[in-house]
Amino acid sequence: MTNLDATFSALADPTRRALLQRLTRGEASVKQLAEPFEMTQPAISKHLKVLEGAGLITRRPDAQRRLCRIEADRLQDATQWLLGYRDFWTGSFDALDAVLVDLQQPDEGVS
Repeated sequence: MTNLDATFSALADPTRRALLQRLTRGEASVKQLAEPFEMTQPAISKHLKVLEGAGLITRRPDAQRRLCRIEADRLQDATQWLLGYRDFWTGSFDALDAVLVDLQQPDEGVS
């Protein structure tokens, strides 16, 4: 699996996206990350393992706990890939706008 495949696979799950969102506010322990969810810490740990495998987070020991931190580089790779499609959609919308403007013009020569 390529890095981009692993990134999108990890982001496909809403729980993992929520965990990443929480980590944008700073490092957090597994216990802190598990608090808002109605699931066990082992279930949260499985989600974190997927995120870590995709390179989206890192974990480091801190006394009795392990702190998680978001790794923005992999998200940047996905963002760059998605931005390539923005140009496509912008061009498509511009073409649609031109068609709509033409359709709104009164027909000339029709009485």
